[in-house]
Amino acid sequence: MKLNILKSDNKFKGLVLIPIIEFDEVIELPDGFSQIEVSKNLFSGKKDTQFIIEDKINERIYVLLGLGKTPEYHVVKTIFRRLTAKQESLIGEDILLVFSGGVETDLIEAAVSGLILGTYRLGHFKNLETEPKNWEDLTLSIISSHKNALEIAEKGIKIANAQLQAFKLVDLPPNKATPEYLAEWAKKTGKHFGISVKAFDRKKSEKEGLKAFLAVAQGSQKEPQFIIMKYRHKEATKHFGLVGKGVTFDTGGLNIKIAGMVHMKCDMGGAACVLAAMQLIADLQLPVNVTAVVPCVENVIDSQSFVPSDVIGSHSGKTIEIIDTDAEGRLILADGLSYIIKNHQPDTVIDFATLTGSAVGTFGYECAALFSNDNELSQKLQGGGMAINEKVWPLPLWDAYKSEMDSDIADIKNFHGKPIAGAITAAKFLQAFTENHPSWAHIDIAGTAFGDSEFAKTKHATAFGVHLLIKLLENK
Repeated sequence: MKLNILKSDNKFKGLVLIPIIEFDEVIELPDGFSQIEVSKNLFSGKKDTQFIIEDKINERIYVLLGLGKTPEYHVVKTIFRRLTAKQESLIGEDILLVFSGGVETDLIEAAVSGLILGTYRLGHFKNLETEPKNWEDLTLSIISSHKNALEIAEKGIKIANAQLQAFKLVDLPPNKATPEYLAEWAKKTGKHFGISVKAFDRKKSEKEGLKAFLAVAQGSQKEPQFIIMKYRHKEATKHFGLVGKGVTFDTGGLNIKIAGMVHMKCDMGGAACVLAAMQLIADLQLPVNVTAVVPCVENVIDSQSFVPSDVIGSHSGKTIEIIDTDAEGRLILADGLSYIIKNHQPDTVIDFATLTGSAVGTFGYECAALFSNDNELSQKLQGGGMAINEKVWPLPLWDAYKSEMDSDIADIKNFHGKPIAGAITAAKFLQAFTENHPSWAHIDIAGTAFGDSEFAKTKHATAFGVHLLIKLLENK
């Protein structure tokens, strides 16, 4: 999508989008558009409403988009996403987006980002009768009095482009989005955006002592990949470490899942979040250093699968009693956390994982569960999430829960076997592999990474966490 900033709408032909904030009296149109007559009885700017006017003489279609009285970031984003997703027939080769005076930065960013997100189509493997629209040929022009309108719009496009990558990585079927596919994606993206990337295969992972990671992988013929990405900036004063759970498909192993397995391609939602966030961090050239570790495996069943009551090793040196093979995500995260902390010494470590049904039971699909030993980090994540509707909310890491993970035969067990406090005990398990790091956060995105919306008939990716990480790094 090409981007232009215009001073006036002279000679423009095509689709004109005018976001309108709801007023009690008279609708306020941008300067230069007083020729548009709209009765308040027909359109008042109420949230999620539209008013369409065709101007055949000037070869334009005006779409007035109601934002409500106090537009929120995610509301504006959804309104504009809805347009490109559901009203593609209105769109030719040119769109003009016109903002009134005094418009806020977030509104411009959300609107542009939403337009890009609406171009996503879930039918990656459909045989279509007609060629899909080439959105790259579209020109988006903007009229705004904001002095940084171009920079803001470009940022909105970059955010959306990264989120589109997260959509696709999660939505692709597991026979396509394999561990090796994710490693190749990381290498290709790294080359384009200037990120150093390497990936350990099974043999190299054995040399590195990634025993818990390999235990999960041993039942699959698909080669596991332990991906390491490094982004460095010359003005950085802080180093962040990111870890993303990359189980490309989860049968549950020998503790096979009895429901919902069809959706388990989403069990690499944490990996997709971290991979896409790395693209966005580099694309925005944020002045931070970031190292990401993304352990990618497939958890399936064959004669080589690990079994309940196995005792396995780990990168940290701790031994782990396997109680449930469906508690596999925490095993690969344990090695990911230990590896990144021991080998790269980040100032702050954050992991993202579709980890527990317990997090869904607590927060539903509205919010992710947050665990952290750093109160300042926790508050920044909460504040950033509320601003963009990627909400996270804290649950305790009290040591009273630590004994739930005690094992008689090993240093720790991977599941406490009780139908209570599942998200908390999983977090306590992970904490045991953080090497007493003073600034760590675990975000359980089981309920937020994949779900239902108006944009598809089936459950699909949300890209939850990508923008949240950027908000945090911008407010470091």
